[in-house]
Amino acid sequence: MAATGEIEMLGNRMEFDYAEGVTGYVLVFARLVTGYWFLHAGVTKYLAAEPFNAGGWLVNGTTGAPAPVHAFLAWVGQTPLMLEFTNFMVPLGETLIGFALITGAAVRLAAAGGTFLMTFFYLGNAEWGHGLVNGDLLGLVMFLVVGALAAGRILGLDAYLEAMEFVRRRPKLKYLLG
Repeated sequence: MAATGEIEMLGNRMEFDYAEGVTGYVLVFARLVTGYWFLHAGVTKYLAAEPFNAGGWLVNGTTGAPAPVHAFLAWVGQTPLMLEFTNFMVPLGETLIGFALITGAAVRLAAAGGTFLMTFFYLGNAEWGHGLVNGDLLGLVMFLVVGALAAGRILGLDAYLEAMEFVRRRPKLKYLLG
């Protein structure tokens, strides 16, 4: 696991070695757990006895959400084309995001997709009776950590993809990998 990372915080550029201590292993573990979580969520929607339908949650389950978010989600749930698109994309997105994280391929792209979904889940559920920190927020943070620290470079396919000539000629692709 001889991978290094580079981040910029508060104007300071820092490099770090994932192999120092257990950092790399913890990051791989976080990537795998988050990937399994989403892969399981997506696949079980496909295997359920009834087809996945987000309409009930979008219209009724988001009533505690901040007004703009609830209004938008209720609109999605009441608009046939948007609901059909959502019912197709949520299980597909969860499955592909989970698979990408488990294999370590296009981890930053997958983490961005997971962050997008978790933002809607967090704001839509709005179960903040015990404070703003809940499981949806922690899931969102997991995606941010996995993406920001380029977890796919450690025991993942992104390390191999980034070494390919195609990617080396197009360095901007590294923003999707890692």
